[in-house]
Amino acid sequence: MIARIWRGATAADRADEYLQYIRETGVPDYRKTPGNRGVQILMRTHEGRTDFTIISYWDSMDAIKAFAGDDPEVARYYPEDDEYLIEKHPNAEHHQVVHR
Repeated sequence: MIARIWRGATAADRADEYLQYIRETGVPDYRKTPGNRGVQILMRTHEGRTDFTIISYWDSMDAIKAFAGDDPEVARYYPEDDEYLIEKHPNAEHHQVVHR
C-alpha cells in the first residue's frame, strides 16, 4: 500500500469552510478512484492559520496516477482551492505503508 501525502494551509477563520469544500470535492474523487483505500484529513491551527495534511491510501502507483495524472508527484487542485488556500504545496509525497 502507498500513502499519498499533500499539505496546504488556510487562514484559521476559513478552515471549516475549506474542510467542507474538501469533503465535497476531493474526498469523493479519492473514493471513486479504483485502488483507493481511504483518506484521512489532519488539521492544525496555530497563530492564525490552519495547516491541512491529507493522507490518502492506494493499492499502487498506477491507482495514484488514475487519480492524479501521469505525474503523480504533482499536486492535484480543484477550481476553488485558490479562494481558500494561503499556501499550496505544489507536490505530493508518496510513502510505502509498512505498518498499519
